[in-house]
Amino acid sequence: MEKTLRYALVGCGSFGGVHLDVLTKLEGTKIVALCDIHPESCERLKERFGLDVPCYTDYREMLAAEKDNIDIVDVVTSDKAHCPVTLAALEAGFHVMCEKPMSLFTEECTAMVKKAEEKGLLLMVGQVCRCAPGFVKAKELVGNGSIGELYFAESEYAHDYTNIKGVDNWRVDPDREPIIGGACHAIDLLRWIAGDPTDTTAYSNHKVLTDWPVDDTTVAIFRFPDQVIGKVFTSIGCKRNYTMRTVLYGTRGTIIVNNTDPVLDLYQLHPDGSSVLTKIPLEINNHNVMEEHRLLREAVLYGTPLVTTGTEGARTVAVCRAVVESAETGKPVEIVYPV
Repeated sequence: MEKTLRYALVGCGSFGGVHLDVLTKLEGTKIVALCDIHPESCERLKERFGLDVPCYTDYREMLAAEKDNIDIVDVVTSDKAHCPVTLAALEAGFHVMCEKPMSLFTEECTAMVKKAEEKGLLLMVGQVCRCAPGFVKAKELVGNGSIGELYFAESEYAHDYTNIKGVDNWRVDPDREPIIGGACHAIDLLRWIAGDPTDTTAYSNHKVLTDWPVDDTTVAIFRFPDQVIGKVFTSIGCKRNYTMRTVLYGTRGTIIVNNTDPVLDLYQLHPDGSSVLTKIPLEINNHNVMEEHRLLREAVLYGTPLVTTGTEGARTVAVCRAVVESAETGKPVEIVYPV
């Protein structure tokens, strides 16, 4: 019989509920503790999922009290708490699933990666686009040559934050640049498909959410390996439905895919020089947290490699920070990868 992995969840807000919904359904998984600085949030999830587990308001107290009962700590807090909670969980000897962005700062990412290495533990970052069915299919098509040689890749993070400031307004933070807190999804996706960009030039403005402390729109251009050009558009004030529409241009075809659409459009070169469109059906699962936790479970139990390691999370944050620097200085920025 396979081992049951015991989880402690830190962060019982709305997305903590998404994680808990998955973990209560994933075979071989047991919830042993919940933690949130707002006790009512813990109690609400405890009641919603019918759990008989202790609730804590201090993660350090939880780690000490449950030290013999935990295998994995699931960190689904506001962004700034990712680093301290992750470091404490690793120090206590537990594997960690940390939601994206890994941190808002590359120095913290490096510390998290080094702590996991020091302790010989797994650190997985929730860059969930790598598990979204449409994006998984797009990467497969690029990899098998379905569109020839990739030459341009673009993605976007268009998500109206007007009415989703978060509990205690955690999204409204001068350190939480939208390119880091939100568009790390799009940047990580392009890194996964096109490789690590070498440099970026970015432009930002602040015309919609004028009462927020950060620019609300950013466009970043990248140079990827093999002379591939890339672009990421970010807007947290746009008036439209949430989208991460992604287009991948190759010498013999084009892929158009969105994490919220039920089909992928594949255009391929016809012998007569025209393009032929094939619509590939997709499952819509833009936050495939179930697959993330399934992959982490396999890595813990069987040693299978993780796709979204701490190192990958840190490298994505490094690209995001370079975009912020370029937009602030008005100059191209060479990307320095911390790990």
